[in-house]
Amino acid sequence: MGTVEEQYDPLYLQGIAYFNACEFFAAHEVWEDLWKSYGGELRLFYKGLIQAAVALHHFGNGNTRGARKVYGTSRGYLEPYRPHCCGLNVTKFLAEFDACFAEVATSAEEFPRVELNPELIPEIWLDPPVELPPVEVEG
Repeated sequence: MGTVEEQYDPLYLQGIAYFNACEFFAAHEVWEDLWKSYGGELRLFYKGLIQAAVALHHFGNGNTRGARKVYGTSRGYLEPYRPHCCGLNVTKFLAEFDACFAEVATSAEEFPRVELNPELIPEIWLDPPVELPPVEVEG
């Protein structure tokens, strides 16, 4: 029987490490590498995570219009994987993702002026827990 870490693709874990460090562009790139090389039933799950990272990247850069659009597509990809997938509590993640995007998602403005609240950014924790790889944070 292998370790818990061996249950997960290393790129999945690397993407989570970047995501939790708020390095959303890096998370998106790592997960995209995983998605491109993967052909199984988790393909849209990975695409949903990529889109979540892109949505948060846009939101953090003030592109609320782009953030809102990608937020919606991300939810669409992740929704079918509820309640749990690949160690992730998808239901909990989507609730936190919704809370983070609530003001942007409900705004009637085409370009809402909403700041990303760091307190509301979701994090990804797996069950069973695993040690995530270290990340290089851009300075």
